[in-house]
Amino acid sequence: MRADVEGWFRRRTSAAADWPLREVLARKGATRVSVVLPALDEEATVGRIVEAVRRDLVEACPLVDEVVVVDSGSTDATAAVAAAAGARVVHRDDVLPALGSRPGKGEVLWKSLAATEGDVVVFVDADLTDFASHFVTGLVGPLLADPGLALVKGCYERPLGTGRSVSPGGGGRVTELVARPLLGLHWPELAGVVQPLAGEYAGRRAVLEALPFTGGYGVEVGLLVDVLEACGLDAIAQVDLGRRSHRHQDDAALGRMASAVAQTVLDRLVRQGRLALVDDPVTELVQFTRGAGAAGATAAGRYRAETHDVAVGHRPPIRDVPGYRDRHVPAPAP
Repeated sequence: MRADVEGWFRRRTSAAADWPLREVLARKGATRVSVVLPALDEEATVGRIVEAVRRDLVEACPLVDEVVVVDSGSTDATAAVAAAAGARVVHRDDVLPALGSRPGKGEVLWKSLAATEGDVVVFVDADLTDFASHFVTGLVGPLLADPGLALVKGCYERPLGTGRSVSPGGGGRVTELVARPLLGLHWPELAGVVQPLAGEYAGRRAVLEALPFTGGYGVEVGLLVDVLEACGLDAIAQVDLGRRSHRHQDDAALGRMASAVAQTVLDRLVRQGRLALVDDPVTELVQFTRGAGAAGATAAGRYRAETHDVAVGHRPPIRDVPGYRDRHVPAPAP
């Protein structure tokens, strides 16, 4: 590890236990804290997460000012379960409706800024099966303690269930096979970030609203690179949250996620003037499934090709959007 990265790692890495709730609350002052759960068909898990935040961090100890679930078009009971647990539920299509809606996680996170009021915004994936309130206190604590921080990423052990066994560190395949190698090539100062694609992180509204958001699963790597460029490495910290378990996706879905991450990296290299593309990237991804095929079929006949449009869109900094600016951005002093 480079000396500067190692220095950052030692200085800016802490554990959730380093941020006990009462001490974090003592630093809160007038700072408003929003917890946002982007959700798509997560009825099995979203309620327990909302209940834990409400019970521990709103009712028992008033650290969190609002818990908002932004529904990305669920077809199950996600919205009803979240509302029953005490969240304010907002549908993606009802936020900045004049701009329409696009599919993908990044769209929901971008729109959540217009649906919340907090000075600090905490993002928590809605599919976690082992959520505990220290996820929130651990992420909020460093931001309340150090005004120089802009973004706090969660890091954790990511077990992967494989049939009857569990691989303790087997999760995070897109991180290890795609995101980390690409970041290491182009932004080696980020090599100390343990979970660059972590869905649990917190940021200052003033920073988040000044950044573009990638529409799909590239949103996390895009924000990480953008905060580095806008604020510098020392404005980023990470907190060990322990263990994180969630619903895992199959390899084909991970391939589509990997494409989104790769496209986002290309986009940021172009934006930063470090790369010029002769042609636009091809955003069709061909994936194959293999079956027995008909009797006497050739080898090619045993494969079925599926073509996916994996294009990722980009939303501009939300502070530049009139519908947002009118509500959230203060007018300049005369």
